[in-house]
Amino acid sequence: MSTDAVWPDEVFADLDRSGPVPLYFQISSRLERAIREGTIPAGARLENEIAIGERLSLSRPTVRRAIQELVDKGLLVRRRGIGTQVVQARVSRPVELTSLHEDLTRVGHTPTTRVLSLEHIPADDETAQLLRVPLGAEITRIRRLRGTDSAPVAILENLLPPEFSDITAEALTEHGLYEILRARGITIKVANQTIGARRAQGDEHELLDVPKGGPLLTMDRVAFDQGGRVVEAGHHCYRPDLYSFETTLVSR
Repeated sequence: MSTDAVWPDEVFADLDRSGPVPLYFQISSRLERAIREGTIPAGARLENEIAIGERLSLSRPTVRRAIQELVDKGLLVRRRGIGTQVVQARVSRPVELTSLHEDLTRVGHTPTTRVLSLEHIPADDETAQLLRVPLGAEITRIRRLRGTDSAPVAILENLLPPEFSDITAEALTEHGLYEILRARGITIKVANQTIGARRAQGDEHELLDVPKGGPLLTMDRVAFDQGGRVVEAGHHCYRPDLYSFETTLVSR
């Protein structure tokens, strides 16, 4: 993503300075259209309010109000040390048995994966109960940073039982975990899942490019195959400005 500020002058060439429509609204609506049509791409940084005002011969309060309109709509975000940026397109995930890699691909994004760690460790009491393996069994712990296009979206932490110890970081960089499991003949039939929220901890704010201690969506999942065997347990955290969960509720 370029760090250069953008401001397409042609979008604002037809401002009506003598008509009844307020100038802030004209700027806001034209800017919104440019963002939604891709003239100003997701992740682009806008010029500051003073520079925009000078370009358009408008007061700073007028420009500030126009920008705030789009901040309130979730199309722009103000970030300390960076400025005003166009928000990346949000991924909305149905609450079903899919992986984030599959969800991103489904909505037309290009998933990226960075394997932060992959280690084989003895299962402690909590992990042994979670994966239903003997205490001390060698399990695999994976931590990945999943992104879409140019933005980080989620940190994925997974625990796998001993039979999957040969899964490599290279495979996880190229493919989603569920895709790898399916290629091994594993069919994930059911999962226990909890969705929640918490503040960013440790290095999460740096990895996800969010404020220190900022809010994150979380999902904890334990997945079972067709025989009722645990095949993975995961704790994932997501940027709330780029990701949401969808569910359909039916009255009994």
